[in-house]
Amino acid sequence: MVDFHEDPGPGSGRRAPRADFLSDAPRLSLNGRWRFRLSGTAEGTGPSLPDPALDDTGWETIRVPSHWVLEGHDRPLYTNTAYPFPIDPPHLPEGNPTGDYRLRFDLPVDLPVGWPVGWPGGRAVLRFQGVDSCGTVWLNGSLLGHSKGSRLPFEFEVTGLVRPRGNLLAVRVHRWSSGSYLEDQDMWWLPGIFRDVELLARPSGGIDDFTVRASYDASDGSGTLLVTADAPGLVEIPELGLAVATGEEVTVPGVEPWSAERPRLYRGTLTAAGETIDLPIGFRTVEIAGGRLLINGRPVLFRGVNRHEHHPERGRALDRDTMIRDIVLMKRHNVNAVRTAHYPPHPEFLRLCDEYGLWVVDECDIETHGFIYAGWEGNPPAEPMWRDALLDRARRMVERDKNHPSVVIWSLGNESGSGPAFGDIERWIRARDPGRPLHYERDPSYRHSDFHSLMYPSLDDLERIGRREEDPPDGVVPESADDVRRRGLPFLLCEYVHAMGNGPGSLADYQAILESYERFCGAFVWEWIDHGLTGHDAQGRPYFRHGGDIDHQPNGGRYCLDGLLFPDRTPSPGLAELRKAIEPVGIAVDVGAGEVVVANKHDLIDLGHLEFRWWVEVDGVPASEGGVLRVPGCGPRETVRVPLPAVAVAADGETWITIEAVLATATGWAPAGHVVAFTQSRLGPPTPSPTALAAPQPAGGTADGLAGGPLPGGIASDAASAVGRAPGGGGGVRVGGAVFDRRSGRLVRLHGVEVDGPVLDVWRAPTENDRGQGPRNALAADWEAVGLDRFLHRTGALESPDDRTLVVRGRSGPATRTLGFRTTYTWQWRDGALHLRIEAEPVGDWHDTAYGHLSVSPPRMGARFALPGGYTDVTWFGRGPGESYADSRDAARVGRFARAIDALQTPYVVPQENGNHVETRWLELSGPGLPTLRVDGEPHLDFTARRWTSEALQAAGRPHDLRDSGRVWLNLDHGQQGLGSASCGPALPERYRLPVRRYSWSMTLTA
Repeated sequence: MVDFHEDPGPGSGRRAPRADFLSDAPRLSLNGRWRFRLSGTAEGTGPSLPDPALDDTGWETIRVPSHWVLEGHDRPLYTNTAYPFPIDPPHLPEGNPTGDYRLRFDLPVDLPVGWPVGWPGGRAVLRFQGVDSCGTVWLNGSLLGHSKGSRLPFEFEVTGLVRPRGNLLAVRVHRWSSGSYLEDQDMWWLPGIFRDVELLARPSGGIDDFTVRASYDASDGSGTLLVTADAPGLVEIPELGLAVATGEEVTVPGVEPWSAERPRLYRGTLTAAGETIDLPIGFRTVEIAGGRLLINGRPVLFRGVNRHEHHPERGRALDRDTMIRDIVLMKRHNVNAVRTAHYPPHPEFLRLCDEYGLWVVDECDIETHGFIYAGWEGNPPAEPMWRDALLDRARRMVERDKNHPSVVIWSLGNESGSGPAFGDIERWIRARDPGRPLHYERDPSYRHSDFHSLMYPSLDDLERIGRREEDPPDGVVPESADDVRRRGLPFLLCEYVHAMGNGPGSLADYQAILESYERFCGAFVWEWIDHGLTGHDAQGRPYFRHGGDIDHQPNGGRYCLDGLLFPDRTPSPGLAELRKAIEPVGIAVDVGAGEVVVANKHDLIDLGHLEFRWWVEVDGVPASEGGVLRVPGCGPRETVRVPLPAVAVAADGETWITIEAVLATATGWAPAGHVVAFTQSRLGPPTPSPTALAAPQPAGGTADGLAGGPLPGGIASDAASAVGRAPGGGGGVRVGGAVFDRRSGRLVRLHGVEVDGPVLDVWRAPTENDRGQGPRNALAADWEAVGLDRFLHRTGALESPDDRTLVVRGRSGPATRTLGFRTTYTWQWRDGALHLRIEAEPVGDWHDTAYGHLSVSPPRMGARFALPGGYTDVTWFGRGPGESYADSRDAARVGRFARAIDALQTPYVVPQENGNHVETRWLELSGPGLPTLRVDGEPHLDFTARRWTSEALQAAGRPHDLRDSGRVWLNLDHGQQGLGSASCGPALPERYRLPVRRYSWSMTLTA
């Protein structure tokens, strides 16, 4: 038996690649239950696999399409950049799990009325849409051939081999093959027949392949259509009154162009030899002119995401409903573009992008990132033996997807270094499809790309790129031909703001730069969805597995959990923030001018599909004012001004106007009234800041505070907790209606509410972005190195200058270090309420000169309190209802909100800091049988409230590891540092950090 898996060639016996299309020709789905047996080596079950006489009744069955590692056979493996096998191309280790598949099937008896030739007398084609990683195929004992290129289709001619009844289809699938060297794509390694298998009836003399050229001339609004095919046929588009032969070019005046913003498809047909092929036509033109990307004559800006195909139970075996769910979520969150990272998707996804409207960067199934561990020696694009395999993948992508109007850019692959093969791919695509530009990011010369492109630049670097003032890449000579050419190219930010865990931050900052320079044609967030796989622990509790949960080395650990959606497709807070940052309508209130400024950020359509509504709230309570804002016609990338509605400003409290742009009518992806964009503006004079907040604010902060997080519990102190017992030390110190512990100075009771606090809190359970990537941007490791996670507390003196005041002085810092903060808590009883001012002065060596000059700043500056566990709910006035941080706050509106404490937690797949709320004016905690506890900021606070400590949050491996501690841990903070995206990206900007300096903040507590 021939073994192809180590052959570096792309395949054998296959038909030429061709366009994917739907028609009325008979099609037999071979999806379903197949016989299956897994073996440990490439020999599989041996040479008898294709023999129809082989008795396979003792074999197990498996679902097709699927991955066998998700169907109870072997295990899934995840790596980011590392190959899970030795780098010894094109060879693979002897231990190579191999799945043998067998299916018996009959041809259907009933065929469509009018079909001239039935099976098996006509032509028949066997098609596989995706097999990972190498599939060798036999039909009725005859070898058809083999194919590599896991995310690409391949076909075999089976005319004369297929029988009316009793067919035996056998497929041997190797987990590893030479093709695996080209598929190191930061994803789970999931082998198997994971896309559809079909038997297609093809009419004799019919059309097998065709090419649609449907361009749009923006100067006169005409569309030009040319359909060429490998056999004569008739093109009919009734809506346009067209009936022309293939090969005949026609120009139609006054067509509506296709775009992601208005995906206008003209539904037509292509008929030949009794077959009718669906022909959806979208007129559009893509070009690069003057250093800009133009579509339909206009510059466009992609507001995009990178999308791996993923389902927590099915892996990459996605069904149509899941694809629609993804697209609807994208459209509802203002996403207008997808980069198909890092391979062509299932063809149905592109049909849906045509229909719903998404720009697509279609990426070839090529990535050789693991050769980084070989110093790029032997990298396939630079080695002649791989040329055919690499070029084959590009051909199969382009031929399959060439007729989709949504596909506007071809990407040659991802993170594969450079080499002559990319020149071959570039030349072939340009000759075959000159109507689309090309993208490739990793070759520093950019000779094969129509775009300059990078991953994860800092904000400063992105600004320089916008000005075309960037430094040349390594290896490129300044002012050389390559350097000059690159500066003239449009810029495509193919990956940015790594969405791993809580984050990403700075989305609004990046978008502001992207919208400020004409060079930019858009950006794609990494990435759409967490790649968690459904699992169950020893107690049967469900959770989502990541690479580190699999007993295998190497593995990429949690690095697969880097999406805007959780694995079950629940949107994360990061997706809400992205939605706000990339709004296609800018709305701003110019109070001084008495106007509302409306900026249409759409590239190709006006605002006629939107309605603008407004209303007013005072301290978060709706007022009587409200209505519809009449916005005049506003073309793409234009701005209009309309009068600000007359609003009565309240004498007391904060008066806020909210203006929303909503869908005027329902679409295929959202109902009428769906919010596309919003703004809020405060009317009237601002609240004056009290003296307590007059000290300079931290970088990136304002008098409103920064962001906050969880409460470090279990921290040692000189004084024991006073919750649940009478004050120790011979009775408490009373200040008005408050009682304080005589030794620690902590508040223990306020009008019947038992309290323990505050304790100075500088810690948060590290986010994935705090942990950085390896030694790079490893903030959490630096914090732990100097002990910010283990502060101890000492109370010095308690001073009572009068019977309404208590001053508590102390110091907080870690063992083995001199660094810390000297604290002063000043309590005053005023008008039946307890006022608190907290001052924290840094002391000691914060630069750690004894340990390599490690310089750190605290992740939070806050105060933690422990409250009775009976508190269940929080009502607050401030930003909400979702979590917010210093660099991720725009999606959170100012208003009055009420949530259960348990609902304030965000269940990140790996527990970490979450649930903070910035700019909180006041909050009230309530629970059955408990007095309501109210806290007023002066003027603002950050708050978090949860039933576990920061230490418990940090120690938990999964959300179900978190346990109710019996208390509610409340943080009332000056602020918390931002989130950033340093898990794979630049360091957190300084303006979102908390510098080591003196802090002071105030609040009032009432029960």
